[in-house]
Amino acid sequence: MHLAEELNAQLIVDTLFVFDVPVIGDLTISESIFISWIIILAVLILCLIFTHNLKVHNPGKRQLAAEAAVTWIQNLIKDMLGEEAIEYTEYLMAVLIYIGLANTIGLFGMKPPTKDLNITIALAVMSIIVVQVAGIRKKRVGGWLKSFTQPVAIVTPLNIMELAIKPLSLCMRLFGNVIGAFVIMEIIKIVVPIGIPVVFSAYFDIFDGLLQAYVFVFLTSIYIKEAIE
Repeated sequence: MHLAEELNAQLIVDTLFVFDVPVIGDLTISESIFISWIIILAVLILCLIFTHNLKVHNPGKRQLAAEAAVTWIQNLIKDMLGEEAIEYTEYLMAVLIYIGLANTIGLFGMKPPTKDLNITIALAVMSIIVVQVAGIRKKRVGGWLKSFTQPVAIVTPLNIMELAIKPLSLCMRLFGNVIGAFVIMEIIKIVVPIGIPVVFSAYFDIFDGLLQAYVFVFLTSIYIKEAIE
């Protein structure tokens, strides 16, 4: 019973702040949103640090390290997207960095925001909106609507259903893997609190967390390529 109570306490998404907003009513700020803000702020500070005083000639080690990291991530995503969809590289870079940091923030004693279903739903919906926008920009509205009848008109209902299936699949895959890894790590910490959690953390908090970020971006890039082909 003690184990179940501990897990339940860790899985609950706490409400940190409640603001009374006129007309709208109560505006709640959950723990996952607050930690997401911390991640965004940390990325912003790092960007300011690494982009301060950039030089064209004789760049310092800090600038070279930042350029190497950005170039590596750009090339990784460009290879997934292909030349025709290269304009969506920056969006997928931002998603990859956020999910990667959100999945691994447990190393600093915080709950991963991606274990909150609301966060994963928001990420999935944003990505599918980008996919549909990519299709409309490439094919125009008429061509985009016509694409739902491809390859034959009889599959139109199935193609329309994909508008809900794709974000659901992205959302549940990310949420399921993150929550599964989180539960396993919490069980290990409760049962064997010393030594062993460090070993398993290298896999669940680092490798698996970064892998899920890559999978999310990889699937989104595939959907974008399908939308514009």
